[in-house]
Amino acid sequence: MLRDPDLALRIMKSLARLQGTQSSVTAIRADLAPNAPHGGVHENTVYSYVGALKKIFVVEDMPAWCPNLRCKTPVRTTDTRYFTDPSIATAALGLGPSNLMDDLKTFGLFFETLVARDLRTYAAANDGKVSHYRDKSGLECDAVMHLRDGSYGLIEVKIGGEMLIDDGRKKLSRLANEIDTKKMREPAFRMIVVAEGDYAYEEPDGTLVCPIGCLKP
Repeated sequence: MLRDPDLALRIMKSLARLQGTQSSVTAIRADLAPNAPHGGVHENTVYSYVGALKKIFVVEDMPAWCPNLRCKTPVRTTDTRYFTDPSIATAALGLGPSNLMDDLKTFGLFFETLVARDLRTYAAANDGKVSHYRDKSGLECDAVMHLRDGSYGLIEVKIGGEMLIDDGRKKLSRLANEIDTKKMREPAFRMIVVAEGDYAYEEPDGTLVCPIGCLKP
């Protein structure tokens, strides 16, 4: 099947803008609409191009985690959209270091993609996998690392700063408290991955704060 390189690039740009979200194909089509021909891009076409990008390892969605919880809040099962490497996404959008430093919100999304890539690499080295969690109450966890022995850890990704770290710590604690430990194990660890720092440390509640440079397989 012949592909339109211009459409492929526009879809990559859309995915780059929507990375780190659980955006549907409908959202991608809406993002493409302003520059699309009359009638827009057909849903099946978007599926086809995204599927092709997955086959050549440009994008790799992160599956949702459905744990046993004490509450009955419905869990969202949509995959989170990520590039296999954030450098591909920045290239698609034509962004450089200065652009990212001038827009910390966008930088945070690219940093999350970088962490997702590294966590997947380290999990694979230990015969594990990585997923994400989000429910309809708004509670979420950026990454959940699972090993084959059934152990798992809850992970939040933050650029850094006391306020953001505290926010991540509270989210992880809330999710850990919702897990029904009569039906499944409690988390082996809770961790916040940050952008800067020379060493990892442990918060008083047991949450690990780990600079990305300190992650090891």
